Amino acid sequence: MKKNLFATVLTYAAPSSNYRGESEENRTIIQKITRGDHEFAVISPEAMRNALREILAKRELPMNRRRLHDEDQLAVEYQAYPDASKYADDFLFGHLVADQAEVKKNKGKPAKRDSILRMNMAVALTPYRYDATFHQSPVNAGASPWKNASTSALLHREVTYTAFQYPFALNFQDATRGANDKPHPNGAAWTRALVAAIGELSGVAGAHARSLFEMAPRSVVARLTPRLAAGFDIYGFASDGSFPELARLRPADLPPDEFYVGGEIVRAMSDAERERLTAAGARLFDSAPKALDAAAADGLGA
Repeated sequence: MKKNLFATVLTYAAPSSNYRGESEENRTIIQKITRGDHEFAVISPEAMRNALREILAKRELPMNRRRLHDEDQLAVEYQAYPDASKYADDFLFGHLVADQAEVKKNKGKPAKRDSILRMNMAVALTPYRYDATFHQSPVNAGASPWKNASTSALLHREVTYTAFQYPFALNFQDATRGANDKPHPNGAAWTRALVAAIGELSGVAGAHARSLFEMAPRSVVARLTPRLAAGFDIYGFASDGSFPELARLRPADLPPDEFYVGGEIVRAMSDAERERLTAAGARLFDSAPKALDAAAADGLGA
């Protein structure tokens, strides 16, 4: 059975100032990594996973953890000791309890669980060009009952106009098993909800970022396979939004019938390439979320 889903998502391009909220002399810094000879903005998988939690909570899945926004530091609150049989977030994203007193009090309940979702950094499609914007924060004056500072401040913010690409992976056997390898009654439904959430991913930002940047897929290339590795470049989108490794979808290389391709990359595809891929067994979708939903349904046998 085809148990593993490997996918690469490409977002739409937009101005982005997603960052961790760190600053150097009022300059907010975009996190970046070097690829080749250029720096590229990145967004952490932790930020995306947190946004997925928020989406699933809005979809009214049973969630154990919630973010507290009125604390003086990054903070979360749990309803109860982690329980993957009861809470979707404990099941999907895993957990770790390091408090040994609580572990002893809850003997028989696992203190840790791996996430069934694997993600890596979202990396900008185009290099950072040293763009920045300036903003002035007004001083609280007049009869204001409180003041942050005695003068107004000039804010210097790095910004980049780019799309991002990010990979994720799911093991559908893990997604349907509970404790002691027994079938989980809600595992399949919760996993399908998770994949649907990736199809509408938004609200991803650094600790203090206020910019809107949707991480929902503009295009997606996914492979449903019994193999334990994707077998293709999981950061394979080119700067023009194409995915050159689709040329490898041939019986002698990458099995076309294991691939689900959706979104703009399909809508822009030539008729000849559509016919070639369809005839070879690849599943093509004009909608990227529908491609993800179909891959999840087939992987879960739903």
